[in-house]
Amino acid sequence: MPRVLISDKMSPLAAEIFESRGVDVDVKPGMTPEELIACIGEYDGLAVRSATKATAEVLAAASNLKVIGRAGIGVDNIDVAAATTAGVCVMNTPFGNSITTAEHAIAMIMSLSRQIPHANASTHAGKWEKSRFMGVEIMGKILGIIGCGNIGAVVADRAQGLKMRVIAYDPYLSPERASELGIEKVELDDLFARADFISLHTPLTDATRDIINADAIAKMKPGVRIVNCARGGLIVEEDLKAGLESGQVAAAGLDVFAQEPARDNTLFGMDNVVATPHLGASTTEAQEKVALQVAEQMADYLISGAVTNALNMPSVTAEEAPRLQPYLKLAEQLGSFAGQLTETGLEGVIIEYEGHVAELNTRPLTAIVLQGLLSPLMESVNMVNAPVIAKERDIDVSEVKHDRASAYQTLIKLTVRTEKQSRSVAGTLFAGAHPRIVEIKDIPMDAELGPNMLFITNKDKPGFIGSLGTTLGDAEINIATFHLGRAQAGGDAIALIEIDGSPAQEVIDDICKLEQVVQVKVLTF
Repeated sequence: MPRVLISDKMSPLAAEIFESRGVDVDVKPGMTPEELIACIGEYDGLAVRSATKATAEVLAAASNLKVIGRAGIGVDNIDVAAATTAGVCVMNTPFGNSITTAEHAIAMIMSLSRQIPHANASTHAGKWEKSRFMGVEIMGKILGIIGCGNIGAVVADRAQGLKMRVIAYDPYLSPERASELGIEKVELDDLFARADFISLHTPLTDATRDIINADAIAKMKPGVRIVNCARGGLIVEEDLKAGLESGQVAAAGLDVFAQEPARDNTLFGMDNVVATPHLGASTTEAQEKVALQVAEQMADYLISGAVTNALNMPSVTAEEAPRLQPYLKLAEQLGSFAGQLTETGLEGVIIEYEGHVAELNTRPLTAIVLQGLLSPLMESVNMVNAPVIAKERDIDVSEVKHDRASAYQTLIKLTVRTEKQSRSVAGTLFAGAHPRIVEIKDIPMDAELGPNMLFITNKDKPGFIGSLGTTLGDAEINIATFHLGRAQAGGDAIALIEIDGSPAQEVIDDICKLEQVVQVKVLTF
C-alpha cells in the first residue's frame, strides 16, 4: 500500500480521500526540516501547502518518494529542478484558489478606498475620528489590472459589478478575450497613466520582477492606490515607500512581500498601508477544494499512474511514454523557443507533424508545445492546463498531420501568429533521440539547443561574425556552438549561438550596437 505524508495543515478531506483510495496516510504538520529529512524516506508521496520546504536536501533523503502534491498554485517552496532530477513528479492545484484570491483583492480595494482597517483601530481605541477618515468612491474609477489570467479575469468581473471601469495589461491577452471580458487592453505605460487603482495578478518571472518600481510610480496618476495579492517581488518595496511618503501613491494593500514570513518590513507601520499575511487563498471553501484536488491527483498517480496537473512531467500513459519521450523534449524546446521570442498578444498557433511523429498520439505533444510557449510569462503552466489557458485567452490552436514525403524522417513545425507578425520554428530528432532545430522563420538552420543561447537577427553583410566574436570575447564570454542561416545572400540572416553562462545586459547592449544587428534575444533552456 502506498504511503503519503501530509506535512502541512490541510483540510481533513485530504486524508479521507487518500484512505478511501487505498493509500496509507500520516498527518504530521509543523515538522522541522531535520524531522522531515529523517522520515521522508518512508513515504511514496508528500502533500504540502506553503509551510513545508521540499528542498534538495529533503529530496536527497526521499529514497522512495514518487510524487509531491502542492495544495495551491505556487511551488516556490518546492525545488522542482531537484525533484525532476530525482524522478519525483510535482503536482499543484492551479485553479482551486482563483475565486478566493480575487475576492481578497477586491476586499483590499474596498479597504483602501474607505481606510477601513485604520478607522476600525481608531474606533476601538475610543477616538471617534470621523473627519480623519475621508474616503473615495470606487464607482466610476479606473481599475488597472496587470496580468489578466484566471484570477485577474475574476477581479475584472467583480470590479465591473461595482461599476468600475477596467483596463488591463497582459501580453497574452487577445483583443477578442478582452472584448469578451468587457475590458480595455492597454500597454503598461498607458495603464500607469490612467488607473486610479492598480491590482497585480501576474506570476513572478524575470519579466515581471520589480514591475512596480520608482520609474513606474513616477508614471502613475497622482493618488493611485496599489494592491498586490499575487507575488512578493513584483514591487520594489523601498520605491513604494517613497511613493507613499510623497503622496504620489495614496495607499497600498499588500498580501504578499518580498521576504516571507514578513515579520519586519519597511512598509510596516505606515498609516496608508493595509497589510495581510498572505491570506489570498485562506478561505474554508478554497482550502477544501485544493485539499480534495491534491489528494485525488496524488492517489490516482500512486495507484494507477495517471498524471494530472504535473509541472515537471507529461501526461502520458505508461505504454506511450517510451515512444513519446524524445518527441516530448523536442516539442517543449520548440514551444519554449517561440515563447521566449513572443512579445505581443498571441492570436494563433499551428503545430504541424510530419513523418513518424504523425503516426503517434500527438495530443500530449501539442499540450507540451503550448506549455513551452506559454511558460515564459505565465506561472504554473503545464501540459494539462496549457490547452485550457490557450482556450480561455482565445488563442486559436490548430494541429495538422501531414502524410507526405519530407526531407526528414520526422518533423515538428510550430508557427505562432501574434498581433504583429507570424514566426515559425521547426525541429527533428537525430538518431531517433536528439532534438535539433532545422528551420527558423523559414530559414534553414541546424542547431542543438543548450542551456544559454543567443538568437540574433542580422543583415547578411561581411564582418558580422568577426565583430560579434570580438564583442563576446572582450566580455570574456566563451562560445560553445555557432550556427548561421540566411534567406538569401545579402538579405536577412539569423545566428543561434550557445554561450557559457548568461550575459550581462551591458553585453547585450554592445551587441545591439553592432551595425548589422537587427534584434538580440537571450534564450534559456
